Amino acid sequence: MQQFKQFFKADLILRYLLKWTALAIPVTLVTGSIVAFFLWLLDGVTQYRWQHMWLLYLLPVAGVAIHFLYKVLGKDAERGNNLIIDEIHEPGGGVPLRMVPLVLLTTLITHLFGGSAGREGTAVQIGGSMAGGIGKLLKLSAADTHVVLMMGIAAGFGAVFGTPVAGAVFAIEVLVFSKLQFDALVPCLLAGFIGDIVCTAWGIHHTHYLVSFHSGSSVFLHVNTLLLVKAAIAGALFGLCAWLFIFLSNKVKSLSLKYIPVQWLIPVVGGCIIIGLTWLVGSTDYLGLGVTSQDLHGISIVNAFHGHGVTYWSWLWKLVFTVITLSMGFKGGEVTPLFFIGAALGNTLAVAMGVPADMFAALGFIAVFAGATNTPVACTLLGIELFGGEYSLYYAVACFAAFYCSGKGGIYHAQRR
Repeated sequence: MQQFKQFFKADLILRYLLKWTALAIPVTLVTGSIVAFFLWLLDGVTQYRWQHMWLLYLLPVAGVAIHFLYKVLGKDAERGNNLIIDEIHEPGGGVPLRMVPLVLLTTLITHLFGGSAGREGTAVQIGGSMAGGIGKLLKLSAADTHVVLMMGIAAGFGAVFGTPVAGAVFAIEVLVFSKLQFDALVPCLLAGFIGDIVCTAWGIHHTHYLVSFHSGSSVFLHVNTLLLVKAAIAGALFGLCAWLFIFLSNKVKSLSLKYIPVQWLIPVVGGCIIIGLTWLVGSTDYLGLGVTSQDLHGISIVNAFHGHGVTYWSWLWKLVFTVITLSMGFKGGEVTPLFFIGAALGNTLAVAMGVPADMFAALGFIAVFAGATNTPVACTLLGIELFGGEYSLYYAVACFAAFYCSGKGGIYHAQRR
């Protein structure tokens, strides 16, 4: 009898794995391939903008084009990541397939003409839309559709950053504030890993960030206790930075709707502000993704780890550029700009605290994101996957401190409590 129970249990587990592997393969093959194509195009438009900086002056026109593309074709697709999260909570209208070409095209337009935006929002929407389409095609139940959509998020996130474990946990953690539901962990892990493999197979290479500092250790805690305290203080400041980003994003959006009654003029005004800010700061490094700079020693995420190129207020300028871009009608993700903001602030805090710039740039990179999305567990894992596991305790302390100090809001309004 006992042997029969064990066999029955093993059979159930095998069926479970086979079912979700079979569903993961089409979702991740399509998602990983489209994300790879998107990243290739994004690199191309970035290089083209660097060679033709006059394109920045057409940013207001580009904003009008984006507005009317969504007005004519978008419908619910304009809600982006929030639509996918809502659909996971309560499957209903579905995630439209038109979201894929729309978000891909409009994100590329934003980057081509100099808007400050990211790429993960596009990848997540591609994954969610593809997963939703496959769920409809296979006529899955509401419960299975719930999981498949989460797999789409995991596949998109894992593919765009090359971090499959963080992508899987992010897909679970982002749904409900301060609550993890692990019933979909295995399918999301499958989706995250396969999505990353597919994207890499197409020849897409992700940026590598090097943290070379090696901390000493105390006898009792096996960590540098003073450095850990400084990481906690920095984490709290990263959380306040995330709160500022959320607050200004909501405020700019509400003020734009209040004082600019003609909706297509909102991106026109936003584009003009970005042009003016670029002249004011005398640099184009705050445009686009910001992972690298056209100038070898310019302001970028990579240079924040090396300790050169970044100024004391680089984090604030990138925050302002991104808030104006995304709150006034342009498309793209928030996460890569949040990485820039966090890494630049970490660099600034490292100088003030007398600690290694590369390590605190890494802490800011993940902690500001943790505070803005309320996903400290996923962001701790993100740090381990990107920077190595040696500083995992510091990552966790910074991410959770940022999470607790960032308030009750977040960049995803559909996130539930």
